[in-house]
Amino acid sequence: MRTVDAEAATVEDFVALLEREQEMLVKGQVDDLIELVRQKDAVAAKLATLAAQRSMLLRASGLTTDTDGTGMASWFAANPAEVRARSAWSSLLSLAGQARELNRVNGELIQVRMQHNALALETLMGSNASANLYGPDGQKTPPSGRRISDSA
Repeated sequence: MRTVDAEAATVEDFVALLEREQEMLVKGQVDDLIELVRQKDAVAAKLATLAAQRSMLLRASGLTTDTDGTGMASWFAANPAEVRARSAWSSLLSLAGQARELNRVNGELIQVRMQHNALALETLMGSNASANLYGPDGQKTPPSGRRISDSA
């Protein structure tokens, strides 16, 4: 019971970090993302530890530890009075689904930001930009590769 409660609370923390990440991505506040990623990594490590503890407890009870929840369903069937544990497990599954969706959306936001940055870089590095630039001798530079455009 304590392990499932701890898992649910930790997934809730993870969801809060994902929501903060999404807000930062939408607002373009990317400077603090590195610290946020460190925090997410720490919470993910804690989740992995808690999941391993739950698996160990299930195995100690002679139950399976598959990712589809069969072991937990069997434990609930054997312990029908554990209503609070069932509620915590249900909450955990719901929060995990929410985290999965937030993570998917954040990945899409990152892709959009990367495409935007690539377009901005391409604008700055336009292939015809070198035809409009002059070298140190006052002569037009030959179109030999990409250069940063000063017209942007």
